[in-house]
Amino acid sequence: MGTTMNAEHTQAMQAYKSADVDTRVLAASPHQLVMMLFDGALAALAQAKAHMLQRNFAGQGAAISKAITIIDDGLKASLDEKTGGKIAQDLNALYEYMSLRLLLANLKSDPAILEEVSTLLQEVSGAWREIGKVSAGNSSATTSGMASGLPKGAFDPQPTARPTMSYGKA
Repeated sequence: MGTTMNAEHTQAMQAYKSADVDTRVLAASPHQLVMMLFDGALAALAQAKAHMLQRNFAGQGAAISKAITIIDDGLKASLDEKTGGKIAQDLNALYEYMSLRLLLANLKSDPAILEEVSTLLQEVSGAWREIGKVSAGNSSATTSGMASGLPKGAFDPQPTARPTMSYGKA
C-alpha cells in the first residue's frame, strides 16, 4: 500500500506542477514566455552537467536533448528574421551554434562545452531581461504593437534610437 500511495502522490505532484506551468504560460506575456524558454534551457543544461559528472549517460542525453529542443523549437523557432533583420539572423546562427555544441558535448561527455553554451544563453538571457526592465517602466509599451520585432508589450519601439529585435513570433 505504501508504494501505491507514493505513486499516487508522485502523480498528483506531477499534475500540480504541470497545471502550475500551464497557468504561468497562459498568463505570461510574450516577453515572459521567452524568459521561460531561457530558464528552461539553462535548467536543462544544469541537469545535463550533473548527469554528466555522475556518468549517467541516459540522463545526460535526455537533458541535453531537452536543451536542444528548447533552443531549436522555442528560441530559434520564435525568431522573425523578416522583422528582426540582422539581429534575428545573428541569433539564429548563435542558436544553431549552441545546438551543434550541445551535440558535441553529449558525444564527448564534455562539461566545458555545456558551460560554454550556458554562458552564451546567460548573456542573451541577460539582454532579454534588460529589455523587460525597460518595458516595465514604459506604460505605452503595452500598446506598442510589433513594429520593433519584439513581442507585443516587450518594448516601446523608437526606430531611430533602438534596433529591432527578433522575437516577433513569440
